[in-house]
Amino acid sequence: MQITDSFYEKSRNAAVWLLRVESLILVGIVLYLLLASVFSTATWPSALIGEIVFALIGAAGLFFASMGFARKRSYGRAPAVLANAIAVGVSYYMISGGLLSVGIPLAILGATTFVAALFGYHE
Repeated sequence: MQITDSFYEKSRNAAVWLLRVESLILVGIVLYLLLASVFSTATWPSALIGEIVFALIGAAGLFFASMGFARKRSYGRAPAVLANAIAVGVSYYMISGGLLSVGIPLAILGATTFVAALFGYHE
């Protein structure tokens, strides 16, 4: 079975938008953490700062990976696949821990973006 160029193009477009959605989700998490730290007392402020910085770096990385797909370059593929493989693994532990309302959407988004990123570029 031959995979057509239009399949790769649709996967590339899907990867661009899914990676940007993931980036926006991380920015939303950062805003939530910032607001939560303003309106309540943080028990471990250094851990909170680390989570905020890590989420900002992750959001920037996913956005730059989406730019790689948008420009039809290969530099965004490996980080996108790796980040979403990790997200699927994290969702497994969330689901097995009983946090279904976060684990299932994360699994769906991570798996969908994983497949789109996997097929979103070819030489």
